[in-house]
Amino acid sequence: MRIVLVGPPGAGKGTQAAYLAKNLAIPHISTGDLFRANISQGTPLGVEAKSYMDAGNLVPDSVTIGMAEDRMEQSDAAGGFLLDGFPRNIGQAKALDGYLTGKGLKLDAVLDLEVPEDEVVKRIAGRRICRKDSSHVFHVEYNKPAAEGVCDACGGELYQREDDREETVRKRLEVYHSETEPIIDYYRAQGLVVTIPALGKVAEVTRRAMDALGRGE
Repeated sequence: MRIVLVGPPGAGKGTQAAYLAKNLAIPHISTGDLFRANISQGTPLGVEAKSYMDAGNLVPDSVTIGMAEDRMEQSDAAGGFLLDGFPRNIGQAKALDGYLTGKGLKLDAVLDLEVPEDEVVKRIAGRRICRKDSSHVFHVEYNKPAAEGVCDACGGELYQREDDREETVRKRLEVYHSETEPIIDYYRAQGLVVTIPALGKVAEVTRRAMDALGRGE
């Protein structure tokens, strides 16, 4: 299957993408992973992306599209893939359509993870990260540490990242609404969008998505 996963920041796209890709036996293609891989490997696209990022500029769509197309060309994606973070706007969505059409392929579904905006803010603004090990993540409401401000795993100080502050989260949501949300209507016109309520336990949301794809138990 060839699937695009969309949803606002904090909807759980990365978590759901990993589970769905495993259940469907297709690669999870994440924009963040693509950028890190291309930059660390020093590919021409990675070098170009880094030059924009170092200057504090947005990476042009052409670079992002090039990375995504290179990844979709790899052998493990021949039978399908799950795209997470791409396409991010209408231009990228049209480029993806063009790429797939040129290969005689098409998308099977666009999964839209739906989460109320206040819940998104609560999820992200409540996160606390360990200064000693950033993989240790807590939440002031959903996953409280035993002692406030102290990591259960290593005793490190827990802090709130700048990107996780409420005002920053609301700005990220504004960008999502203006740039990314329009692709939902673009794909809805093609009959591809399936909206998945993304509140609840991770396994429940995954089950809803699998059911919507006709792959439920």
